[in-house]
Amino acid sequence: MSDHLIESVEAILVDLPTIRPHRLAMATMQGQTLVIVRLRCADGIEGLGEAATIGGLAYGPESPESIKQNIDSYLAPLLVGQDARKINAAMRRIDSQVRGNTFAKSAIEIALLDAQGKRLGLSVSELLGGRLREALPVLWTLASGDTGRDIEEAECMLDQRRHNAFKLKIGAREPAQDVAHVAAVKRALGDRASVRVDVNQAWDEATSLRALAALADAGVDLVEQPIARHSFAGLARLSARSQIPIMADEAIESVEDAFNLACLGAAQIFALKLAKNGGPSAMLRTAAIADAAGIGLYGGTMLEGGIATLASAHAFSTLPRLTWGTELFGPLLLTEELLEEPLRYADFELHIPDRPGLGICLNESQLARFRRDGVRRTTFC
Repeated sequence: MSDHLIESVEAILVDLPTIRPHRLAMATMQGQTLVIVRLRCADGIEGLGEAATIGGLAYGPESPESIKQNIDSYLAPLLVGQDARKINAAMRRIDSQVRGNTFAKSAIEIALLDAQGKRLGLSVSELLGGRLREALPVLWTLASGDTGRDIEEAECMLDQRRHNAFKLKIGAREPAQDVAHVAAVKRALGDRASVRVDVNQAWDEATSLRALAALADAGVDLVEQPIARHSFAGLARLSARSQIPIMADEAIESVEDAFNLACLGAAQIFALKLAKNGGPSAMLRTAAIADAAGIGLYGGTMLEGGIATLASAHAFSTLPRLTWGTELFGPLLLTEELLEEPLRYADFELHIPDRPGLGICLNESQLARFRRDGVRRTTFC
């Protein structure tokens, strides 16, 4: 047993530039900070994990800095000396002594799964029950806020066969302006692409009722989280009256949230995110609730880098139904690559590697270049 004990857990802040500003209702991102987790075991195996947030604390209660601090101070001491093979036991130990902090917990579980997959020679998707698909459709978010630029960007993606579904981030401007912007993009793309919108909780219920009707007339396929996350009853009222499906995103911060939303009929679609639920295992429980209730599933992102993006892909690939595809485009928003081999996006899909663990290896020189503390490390794969 001693050969499989966890010897150390390291959390590293990595600051990366993005290809363009990413405008949301609550913030405009000029770059992205990743928290990379390296979990080392006595048998010489290292597991990689990752967490990222959107806009620092603008999106939710965890920031990259708090994730690192809480892993260093609270989660890592609970793991060191534990059997790395017993993933459920390790996560239960953490859950019993650490409230919330789902982003930090998710990064830890990803690292444990990566290490166990390497140990057994199995991919993470096989550890989670086995993949049902080798690739996942991936949407692209148009978030410049400029209509002409968004149309040009979408046309480029279609020409490259990289994306044929697009989500527009709205809510920062007056609703009439946002609707006009979305309608113009949809007219330009026509039936060649699916167009969806994400309001990021920016509207109230009355505003949403008016705007949803206009967005339906414009040909929008779904509306994501139009009102505040805590207003489950409001979401249910909107879902009952809307001509287009509503997707719950920020409203789902736990498996219990998913259950309560399903009971209320508050949304026709659930956005699944590993970080918000606390890791792959909790996310799969949320997915099971939605599937049993006849709610559509969509694979979301926190704009993570390659590690967490692939962890999500491995988990999403095991789902019987993923009707609305995914938005696992996070690595494509970054100008710099932290992996030895970039993720493969082709023919509108992300292709999932079939190698042990997550199937990736860190580029140590890139990690050393962009890690916030500037410390260089030896190579681990």
